[in-house]
Amino acid sequence: MSSGCRLNLPNIVTLARIAICPVLCFLVIAQGTGARYGAFGLFVLAALSDVWDGHLARKHDRITDMGKLLDPFADKLLLVVVFVPLYVVSHRLGDVNHVPFWGPLPDWVLVVIFGREVFITVFRQWAQQRGVVIAAGKSGKAKALAQSLFMGALLLWYPLVSTAVERGWTVSAWWGVLALVLRAFVGGTLLVALVLTVYSMIDYLWSYRSLVGVRD
Repeated sequence: MSSGCRLNLPNIVTLARIAICPVLCFLVIAQGTGARYGAFGLFVLAALSDVWDGHLARKHDRITDMGKLLDPFADKLLLVVVFVPLYVVSHRLGDVNHVPFWGPLPDWVLVVIFGREVFITVFRQWAQQRGVVIAAGKSGKAKALAQSLFMGALLLWYPLVSTAVERGWTVSAWWGVLALVLRAFVGGTLLVALVLTVYSMIDYLWSYRSLVGVRD
């Protein structure tokens, strides 16, 4: 049963995810190889904690009003403190900082990613004022997964490239194959994330079209 502002284990996990966001932002923007590996590890930990706190809340019936507010806030905060610094890093001088197949992240990518988040947040609040609660749908969850895969892959790509250069791996055939696979994964997941970002917004609007007076 849902309760009010109760601090239970799932909520503590969510608060911990919020607390590490400033550290994660610093590590992402840092230029040292060690810091970048740290950013990747901390991001994976944060992503897993998102799955874990939801599992705990559902399994032990500890869904609270506090959790309903904190969890989406933590998700959006994590997106901001990782995606925005990655955008900054991608615009630094040197091809090593560019996003594979994309180069410096285009401005319109940020507009699509964060424009959708702002729009859906406002739309949810508007719907709630009319007595309709819009829950996260499958398309929204798929979008979030694709975004996380892209961010995680790019966070790993940066330090791996630096390590490859430092240790002379770049002349090895195995590195050439691995680099090609990783480059394709990073570039591909960003494309998928953008498509799902737009699709999920359209899906939400279509699913709740009656709110804006659209009839079949």
